[in-house]
This record gives sequence, C-alpha cells and structure tokens, in this order.
Amino acid sequence: MDKGLDIDPYHCCLALHASLHYRPSVLAKSIAIIFSASRARLPRPALVRRTEALARDLNLAPDWPAADRALRWMQDGGTILHLEDPRYPPLLKEIDEPPPILFVRGDPSWLAHPQIALVGSRNATPGGLETAHLLAGELSQCGFVITSGLARGIDAAAHAGALAVAGGTIAVSGTGIDRIYPRTNAELAREIAERGAVVSELPLGAPPLAGNFPRRNRIICGLAVGTVVIEAALNSGSLITARQTVDLGREVFAVPGAIRNPLARGCHWLLRQGATLVETSADVLAALPAYRLPSAPKYQATAASVERESKTISRDSPHALVLNSCAFEPTSVDSIAHDSGLTMNLLSSILLELELAGTVRSLPGGYYERTGASSAGR
Repeated sequence: MDKGLDIDPYHCCLALHASLHYRPSVLAKSIAIIFSASRARLPRPALVRRTEALARDLNLAPDWPAADRALRWMQDGGTILHLEDPRYPPLLKEIDEPPPILFVRGDPSWLAHPQIALVGSRNATPGGLETAHLLAGELSQCGFVITSGLARGIDAAAHAGALAVAGGTIAVSGTGIDRIYPRTNAELAREIAERGAVVSELPLGAPPLAGNFPRRNRIICGLAVGTVVIEAALNSGSLITARQTVDLGREVFAVPGAIRNPLARGCHWLLRQGATLVETSADVLAALPAYRLPSAPKYQATAASVERESKTISRDSPHALVLNSCAFEPTSVDSIAHDSGLTMNLLSSILLELELAGTVRSLPGGYYERTGASSAGR
C-alpha cells in the first residue's frame, strides 16, 4: 500500500473501531494509546498484543477481518482519517465525542474548507426542493462547501445545487462508506465523491439503522460553521441537528414557509427561538462573523424574485394580476380567477405562459404556486 502510512497502527485501530465505533470517547482513548505505542517504535507483534489487551479490558474482541476489509478499501482509493491526522477537520474536533475514525471517499481536503450545512425534510415540497437547490448554489458561489446527509428531499437538492455551479459538497452518510442509502442517490453519491467527499464514521457494510442518523447529524453540524433548515416538521431530525448546532455555539438559520404547510412549522419554531431568517445567501453572510466566512467570496446574492418580477412585468398587465393572485404556496385556479377577475380562458393562457417562463408551477388538483425562478436570489 503506497499511501506514505505506517499501516500497522491503522490495522490495530480499525480492528477496535469495528467493535467500538458506537463508543467514540473510549475508542479515541484506545487509538491514542496505539499510535503512542507506534511512535515509540513498538514492533507489530507488540502492537497486536496491546490491541488485544485493550479489547479484553473492555470485554470485547478485536475484529481483525473487518480491519482487513477496511485496509483493502483504503488501498482501492479510500482515505481513513483519525483524530491525530493533520487532515482531520478542526471544527469537527470541537464537538462532544468527535468520531475517532472517518472514512472518506473523494478528496479529504474539502473537509477543511468553510462549510454550511443545509438540512430538511425527506418529503419536501417542490418549492422546498427549489429553495434548497438555489440556496446551495448561491452559497457555493460565495465560497462555501455545502454539507448535508445524502437523504432524499432537501439533502439531495442541496448537494445537487452545489454541483450545478461546480461547487464543493460533502455528504455525511448514515451507513458504511461502501453502502449508499437511499440507493436512488447512488449516482449523486458518485458525483459528490468526484467533486467533493462522502464521509462516514461507521464500519464498512453498516446498514441504515435508525440510531445511525442522529449520530450522522452531529457530524453534519460539527463540520459546518452554520446550519440552514429548509422545511422541517416539529418532530424532525433536522430540529435535532439545529439544537446540536446551538449547543456548539454556531449559527442556526431557517427558511420560512407557508403557514398551512406542516413542513414549515419546524422552521417557524426555530425562528421564534431566535434562528436567523433566510431568504437569500446574503442573510447567511450577514449573520456570520468575518472569521467564519470564506477568504474570497465569489458571489453576492441578487435581489429578491418579487422585485425582479416587478421590473419585467407591468403592474397593470393581466400577467401581473395573475402573479399577484398566486401565492408562494398552492393556490387553486378558482381562487386565482376570483382574485384576478380574469376569464377562465384568458387565465389558462396566462398561466401556461408563466409556467413556461418558470415563474409559476402547476400542481396536481388544479393548483398553482409562484416559484420565484426568475431571480437567482430565491
């Protein structure tokens, strides 16, 4: 293996990791002992005996086959970081019980870049997905790496938004690094590994157990200087991530939503608790201290979409009447017809034009909503 590493301590640490990954503080102490012995030039047989003794003291057995699998994965191009590795992300070290071992697929140097976490519902609305995609793109162009959890919904949209503008993105997995969950995001994970990094603290082959995801969330917020929540129910994992962010003394941001959208309630609760309201990337930049910002921002957020639209559509035109009657939430075509005063034939024609322009979106059941797509600031 040509990685410039002394493999013997890695082998011993990985054998303990397979049995102790769910006890990070105990594993961290054991890894420190093994690397200390390695620096003292303890020969391999003595390192193995030390590892066996550490495991016996904890009523465990080292998992040598798991360590062998991890080293083969490393030989195939993966990276394994431990707490004493200079490439280990410094912000992550600040959390309670940082992961002693990180498996990284992709470029580990991305972990040292300033990051913003974007999280939210797996069952997001079309508007929520669009917001996540656009906001991730804006923040990427400001110089941030976008960090999320590779889940369906908001997570996937955030990763895709960063990739769309050639930005960096980091996916923290709730499974072993060799498993993709959900499988529908396999291609997305491949793109992230090529242009960012996929990260896991779990042993190879670890399945998507429910208990893995709160642990994953602590890594997401631990890597980032702040966390943006986009669409979250009141009992969601995203609120747990937000609370973990607050505990770290870092910034929590929330995107407001329609009052009848149950996925907006978590964000509104965060706003009542003091989270920073976010409409554009400018709101994130304004709330962060200078030392948390990327060194060379490449982009500043544009004006809000409503202001952009008002410059291109005459206030007295039928198109403006339709836009003013259509909210940024599902609005029935009957309600739009009533508020605009237009005939159904004319209204249908205008709605089609606005939909083709990307200004409104049609929804099932005869509903429409404004998208704000004519502005990069939304």
